[in-house]
Amino acid sequence: MPFERIDVDLLVLGGGMAGLSAAAWSVRHGRSVVLVEKGELGGSALHAGFIWTAPSYEELRRAIPDGDPELAERLIDGFGPAVDWVRSLGVECQPAVDVLRFGRGHQTSILNYLRACELAIREDPSSEILLGAEATRLLLEDGEVQGAEIALPGGETREIRAAATLLATGGFQGDRELRRTLIHPQAEDIPLRSNPYSRGDGLRLARAAGAQFGPEDAGFYGHLMPSNVEFAEHEDFPALTFYYIEHAVLLNLKAKRFVDETVGDHLTTLALLRESEARGLLIHDARVRDEWIRRSYVEGIRPLDTFDEAYKRGARAAVAEDLDELLYLPEEWGYDGAAVRQALLDFNRQCEHGSVDPPRQFDATPLVTPPYFVIETVPAITFTFSGLRIDADARVLGEDEAPIRGLYAAGADAGGLYVRAYAGGLAAALVFGLRAAQTAIETAVHTSGGSA
Repeated sequence: MPFERIDVDLLVLGGGMAGLSAAAWSVRHGRSVVLVEKGELGGSALHAGFIWTAPSYEELRRAIPDGDPELAERLIDGFGPAVDWVRSLGVECQPAVDVLRFGRGHQTSILNYLRACELAIREDPSSEILLGAEATRLLLEDGEVQGAEIALPGGETREIRAAATLLATGGFQGDRELRRTLIHPQAEDIPLRSNPYSRGDGLRLARAAGAQFGPEDAGFYGHLMPSNVEFAEHEDFPALTFYYIEHAVLLNLKAKRFVDETVGDHLTTLALLRESEARGLLIHDARVRDEWIRRSYVEGIRPLDTFDEAYKRGARAAVAEDLDELLYLPEEWGYDGAAVRQALLDFNRQCEHGSVDPPRQFDATPLVTPPYFVIETVPAITFTFSGLRIDADARVLGEDEAPIRGLYAAGADAGGLYVRAYAGGLAAALVFGLRAAQTAIETAVHTSGGSA
């Protein structure tokens, strides 16, 4: 088997938002880079369009009180400069708009940004992108990571020696067994709402080098999507995502509400995972359809009737002309139609009396405008929150809490920033990808006694 060795300043494992950002920034600052991607450049960022997060540290801590406060501070401090970096590549970022209830962010041509990063790397004569390749092990000497051994598509092996190695392989949501053991037993079978290549490569490599994993039970970012629908590899995921759940009612298999639907569908997704068989009925009326589904979820985004799209794709969906028609839900769905009807009657009565249980913090409007739109939904996963513990400089921490020399992580490979709540995936990947590249250069300059 042919073997080759090369030396570079930075080795990046993973070509998504974090990895491409770090690699392009490093090249722009005179460093040599090898970026390794086993699948498609761009990763799950190919499906995104907004770079957003909380507008302040205080707001972020209110939304995610259990996240690492030092990582939260780095995210907020680094967000503005990160957006400036995107614009420096000639990529347009629209003026900031509100996102969810607490966030602010920019609609951005992510495809253009990813392409600009790719071109910056490819045009640098000292740098390289290896597609269809993957790392088989990290090169660890005297407690320091000095690169990795890379398996190339043709069967060759290349040893890449690097002063810094960044893990940005996208998390472990693509691995059924890791989902089962590290998220929840029922997570093994939930749909994947992202690229299929993020299967825990960075996690396995770093844990073999003594890296710390956590936090436990941090959850994941995902959305509710229709059951009984097969998702393609390049699926238009937003067209099948039920963003409107905050104004609908979600019932479990026993026809019971079990969560405050209004706090956000990304949080309701986590709650549904823990219910029996991880599936439930989502019900809204004509008012919700007109006022929420047929209007933009975020300013600047074209509205989509996701119920209609899912119905066309063969989802378990039905339209009831009145509440009494809920009695005739298909038996094979496994729900008691009478109980579902009663649940809606009880909900409407509670809304009128101001005693909704479980409470609804933001929208306690009854569903009283027929027809009623009923669809079975399941949690789908986009990226994981648990991962390699890092410090605010994106250095991977060992079990002894000390940084592992030469090893960095960003994006969904890193854990600790988000814990059972979320404030923007692209922003976190961008900020910490850039921070990893900056720390690597600062470390090299300090070690050599030179200047950046």
